[in-house]
Amino acid sequence: MSAIDRTTAPAPLRATGLSADEAAERLRRDGPNALPAGRRVRVWQRVLMQLRDPLVAVLLVAALLTIATGDWTDTGVILLVIVVNTSVGVVQEVKADQAITALDALTAPRAHVVRDAVACEIPSAEVVVGDLVVLAEGGIVPADAHVVEAARLLVDESALTGESVPVEKSALPAGERTAADAAASADAAVAPEAVVFAGTVVVRGRAAAVVSATGAHSAMGRIAALLGSGPTLTPLQRRLIGVGRALAVAAVALCAVVLVLGLARGEAVELTVVTAISLVVAAVPESLPAVVTLALALGSRRMAARAALVRRLPAVETLGSVTVLATDKTGTITEGAMVARAAWTPAGGEARIEGLGYAPGGAVRRIGATVDASGAPDLAGLLSAAALCNDAALEPPGAAGGDGGEGDGAWSALGDPTEAALLAAAERLGLSTAALRAANPRVAEIPFDSERRRMTTVHRGPDARLRVVCKGAPEAVLRPPLTDEPGSAIADALQRAEAYAAEGLRVLAVVQGQAGDAFAAGSEAVRSVERGLRLLGLVAVLDPPRASAPATMAACRAAGITPVLITGDHPATAGAIAAAVGIIGHDDARADAQAVLDCRDLDRAEPDRLRATRVFARAKPEQKLEVIEAHRAAGQVVAMTGDGVNDAPALRRAEIGVAMGRRGTEVARQSADLVLADDELSTVVSAVEEGRRVYANIRRFLLYALAGGTAEIVVMLAGPLCGLPLPLLPSQILWINLLTHGLPGVALGSEPAEDGVMHRPPRPPAESVLGAGLWQRILRIGAVISAVTLGVALWGNASGRPWQSMVFFALGATQLAVGLASRARPGTRSNPLLPIAIAGALGLQLAGLYLAPLRDLLGTRPLSLLELAVVCAASVLGYIAFKLDGLMLRRRLSGRG
Repeated sequence: MSAIDRTTAPAPLRATGLSADEAAERLRRDGPNALPAGRRVRVWQRVLMQLRDPLVAVLLVAALLTIATGDWTDTGVILLVIVVNTSVGVVQEVKADQAITALDALTAPRAHVVRDAVACEIPSAEVVVGDLVVLAEGGIVPADAHVVEAARLLVDESALTGESVPVEKSALPAGERTAADAAASADAAVAPEAVVFAGTVVVRGRAAAVVSATGAHSAMGRIAALLGSGPTLTPLQRRLIGVGRALAVAAVALCAVVLVLGLARGEAVELTVVTAISLVVAAVPESLPAVVTLALALGSRRMAARAALVRRLPAVETLGSVTVLATDKTGTITEGAMVARAAWTPAGGEARIEGLGYAPGGAVRRIGATVDASGAPDLAGLLSAAALCNDAALEPPGAAGGDGGEGDGAWSALGDPTEAALLAAAERLGLSTAALRAANPRVAEIPFDSERRRMTTVHRGPDARLRVVCKGAPEAVLRPPLTDEPGSAIADALQRAEAYAAEGLRVLAVVQGQAGDAFAAGSEAVRSVERGLRLLGLVAVLDPPRASAPATMAACRAAGITPVLITGDHPATAGAIAAAVGIIGHDDARADAQAVLDCRDLDRAEPDRLRATRVFARAKPEQKLEVIEAHRAAGQVVAMTGDGVNDAPALRRAEIGVAMGRRGTEVARQSADLVLADDELSTVVSAVEEGRRVYANIRRFLLYALAGGTAEIVVMLAGPLCGLPLPLLPSQILWINLLTHGLPGVALGSEPAEDGVMHRPPRPPAESVLGAGLWQRILRIGAVISAVTLGVALWGNASGRPWQSMVFFALGATQLAVGLASRARPGTRSNPLLPIAIAGALGLQLAGLYLAPLRDLLGTRPLSLLELAVVCAASVLGYIAFKLDGLMLRRRLSGRG
């Protein structure tokens, strides 16, 4: 078999494509086949964007005020806070961009090309002018190209033209089909129906085309050059900005009270104003958007390490809310490695097929005896027809281009796994599929599509007569006028198909006829001979469930996620597989009428029935949208898996679209939010766990930061009422804010998932980020920090000690104790960055008391050993209070459950 035969290219194509050396030279000359990159954001631009933040602008105003009043100490501290906050924000943005860029590279489109007469898959960015590209259903056209071979090619150009109706494409005339002519000619000189454009989608058929323009010179590139796009915020970031603004308004109002009280006590105007402004900045976590961006980006990278490639950053936060997982069957909850297990013919009845995988070795047995092609002509006719009406190929171990031949010694399938299983069955009967195809070349075809649910091919036999072969779903093939069979043969075949389906087998019917000498190639001509065909028999194919599928379904249910199976298979087949993996109970497939729904009855089903159904059989692609909409209307958050071009609308419509990375079509991958690099559904569960971890860490940071900010406001408001004139200087407030919101805050975003996170129900999608009792916890923890700080201050003031320095250390140390108590898995070595960051911040807090330059800057005094011990002991109360509050919260939640 030649290399080109192993592609999905139309059978007549025998071109060699470019040489590898020529392709490399053209890539060097013309550059990569990529749209113009967005304008790179320079560091100074990032700095300006950080300084434009309203809260940082408040700091700048405060700095100007301190300069005007000659308060150089506070000016230095404020400028230090601005520099550190800006630096942290810029570094986090750069890291997030790097993480997203790395993910983009992992999910970049790929193209099938022919080079040196060998079919290969390369990144789309490496496609060059003159390349021979192979297009198949579900693929995205990698560059502008001229079609030189086509089989029923239909292309969706809506991304380019806005027209919603797909366009039929045909090949160039025979005289223009050489690679040189096609590559050199201008698009204007080529008929529009023979040109395909970069970024468009093949929705039907197959083709080969020669690239005429790449990158910025393609039609899509010329449009992209006119457009500009800036970075967008995720929904969570937008919600958090709203929360920040609300908090800022509240903080400004409270700090206005501090200003009034200070002026009423006769404090200096400059000091009072700077104190109030500093308190606003300290009370609101201005680094929150950057922390969230970094948490989401790093979460995406962790997902990538677990074979879940996130294509859109908002998917990370949405994953934690998924309540329904809608999945297809083949290759998702099943192996996707099909094996023919039985064949049936009207003349000879049933035969059982033995063998493993796609290897030709095995046997066909009938009534306990092994048979071959010469001893079972009825089976030979059935399996030879199935091998001819077939686009797959079998790849021996270790052969180039195979999916499974990388040293594992296994035969692999190139093309549709079901069709490959038919080839293996024919080989096991003793038929040579290569000889069959050579003796019966294909002259016309109608490829399989989900609407017709069948494939038809026309072949010229050794006797020059035309042979028509059709295979597909029994209900789509075994009906007049397509199939004309006397007596009860069709009824018997349908009954046998039902029995096979009940065993969880996928059933294909194969029929055959002849075309007259006047037959002319073309889809309409093939349709004209799709009538009066005779039944050859049935082939039953097994796609065994993945070994991991039952555990995956159990994990979904434990996490409060409802698994739903949507498949085009027979209801009995779908029910048997769903029962085997635990989507429905074993009895439900037979006894519970609500468990399985035949989608031919979907229009008549009530919404409640749709939501109660766990298995949707004989589903067409557009019906997946109806299922998704029914669940969304009930307030569910749906994750939808898919791999075909017709799955793209459902993938876009679901909150989380999940595409298969190995066997999925390019358009499915580009439509999805999440791509499974290993095609394992269990990876979705891992991604959900990661999504919940990221969201929990954002809430953990909010609790830590806002509780500390609340405490700072309370201390500044309540201090004067307790006889403490000015509890903290502006420089001290800003220093505490810098230490507590810096590295410890960022480290909180790297905490691992809590134990049992996947044994809790998903959070309601409409729930506020401060919901589920978080704002009440913020107030409780803030009250404890405030009480500890004020208690230390009152004791120090009453005993004539440096109470303001004690307040300074107690407020910072108690917040850090709360941060240490926030660990998801205390007592473990997970996330060592957090205790290190807290220890570093505590060390700098001590340095503010004992290093002379910092003491002069912050206006502090050193504490004695007794004073330091008392403050440290009091600060531990923050740790204890956080733990007790969490324990009471868990008990309260478990009591509700």
